[in-house]
Amino acid sequence: MIGNKKEPVEGKISTASMPDIIFMLLIFFMVSTVFREFRGLPVRIPSAVSSERIDGKRNIAHCYVDVNDRISIDDKLMTPREVTSIMYLKRMANPRIIVSMKIDENCKYEIVDRVHKALQEADARRIVYATLTKE
Repeated sequence: MIGNKKEPVEGKISTASMPDIIFMLLIFFMVSTVFREFRGLPVRIPSAVSSERIDGKRNIAHCYVDVNDRISIDDKLMTPREVTSIMYLKRMANPRIIVSMKIDENCKYEIVDRVHKALQEADARRIVYATLTKE
């Protein structure tokens, strides 16, 4: 019975090409990833004599209102009624959120008032109005 002992066979996976594969995947994801820049609605922002700049861009929800009474919050069109529920959820997720209102200078005040009341119902405490500074 000599020679009947079976030794376990060790299976090894070669890792020599692992850095090449990782590098190719890294390049693929870098090339195929698209960073979307925030667009919003096309609005003509009114000018102001003086204004202050908001530091940072983190805790900001961008709200656009254009001449055609369209409302957009973070690239989603909605009605004033939907503004309350969306902003309430955003405020619950982040209590420090700032609502940046970008309103067209030729917009009707009625729609701006409805959006502002919807924001009040959503308990949005920090609302700023975007303007251009006059030179």
